[in-house]
Amino acid sequence: MSDVAWLQSSQAYRPAHVPDLPGAGPDPDRRLAWLDALRGLGALMVALHHAGPRYLPELSATVLRYVNPGTYGVLVFFLVSGYIIPASLERRGSLRRFWVGRICRLYPLLCVALAATALLVLWGPGRLREGLGERDPLSVLLAHGTMLQDLLGVPSAINVLWTLSYEMVFYFLVTALFALRLHRRSAPTALGLAALAVAAGGALPVAALTRGLGGTTVIAATALGAAVALCAVASGRAPWNRAGALLGGALASVLLLFNGRIPPWQGLALLSLMFTGTVLYRMERGQLGRAAGVTVAVTVLAACVLSAALHIGSRPDAVTGGGDPESAVRIWAVTAGLALLTFGAAMALRRHRVPRWLAFCGVISYSLYLLHPLVLEVCDLAVPWQQHDTPLLMAAYLALLLPLAMLAHRLVELPGQRVGRVLAGPLGGLPLPRGGEQRGARPAALG
Repeated sequence: MSDVAWLQSSQAYRPAHVPDLPGAGPDPDRRLAWLDALRGLGALMVALHHAGPRYLPELSATVLRYVNPGTYGVLVFFLVSGYIIPASLERRGSLRRFWVGRICRLYPLLCVALAATALLVLWGPGRLREGLGERDPLSVLLAHGTMLQDLLGVPSAINVLWTLSYEMVFYFLVTALFALRLHRRSAPTALGLAALAVAAGGALPVAALTRGLGGTTVIAATALGAAVALCAVASGRAPWNRAGALLGGALASVLLLFNGRIPPWQGLALLSLMFTGTVLYRMERGQLGRAAGVTVAVTVLAACVLSAALHIGSRPDAVTGGGDPESAVRIWAVTAGLALLTFGAAMALRRHRVPRWLAFCGVISYSLYLLHPLVLEVCDLAVPWQQHDTPLLMAAYLALLLPLAMLAHRLVELPGQRVGRVLAGPLGGLPLPRGGEQRGARPAALG
């Protein structure tokens, strides 16, 4: 999940790490509100998707025949991350500051959510997710500590955590591209990942490293590699920064290609869509022509649909949806297309005000996203799954979730971000090139 914060008029709610993005006019409240509105929409769609079968089973079954709301919300999140993460990295000016900010942004609430999950399992209604109880507890903790558990053969302790693994892969890849001075090549990166999904998405193995080397070995090696990479990035010395960035990028690439839980075509498609968000950012900055940016987005979408049609096999999954391969491909196509259209429409309307309540949901979206499965577990203890649509129960669920997310944001997320700004300290580490970053730079042909 990305770290744009809604720019409210009060300085206390205006995070220092928000990048300066163009094309939003003089009103700071509008400047990034459209991105927060997208994040709020994504979080709400995922929360409603998981609650739908419980409280609105009839409506949920009807909607799922055409589109997967949960995947739609995740893809909107990924597009926003693709758009804003390079902006955040460029604004910070160093890889060290970027990673300190990311860690302090994501880990405090993750630790709280995992602790709450453990308490629910030990003393409440919670149950360990399937396959988690047979794992060595230390390996489970280590895998979740890397946030790459979905690529390490370890079931996520909270069902939504799988997406954070792909966020982390994206961070490592973006960091490596910056270290190689290839960060402007967003369009070739997005197209290359999409092409690889089509060409090799069905041939690449699933969880090959875990099967061949053993889960404990892969987890330990990954944790060590990630720790070394991040320590090198944090060293403040340019050669070590670069070496750490490349090590992290190599580690993420190997896990993505050879050890994913979801089918390889799907992991590659998700990353290609994230880099499509980066392409749209480059287009917005004037570093890529508008026609080229739109062409890349449409091509990536077509490749994602084609890779699904070629490689989805006989077992549709929860990400695509559908009960058979044909319906799964159709639902995946509609869902991905709708996510891109939503992002494009929001981008086109970015100069207009967005509903403040939706933008605020974007501010607390990370808390909404991580905590809603825990709220549902508690609700399941008191309220059985319904046989018919019961809107009042859905409203009650949201009435419980939203204040809890607001509280978690204020008590956990904001203090973590403040600590991150202190720990990041002065600029240092591998300097990032800024030539041509200013507005009005000549658009490049392929970004």
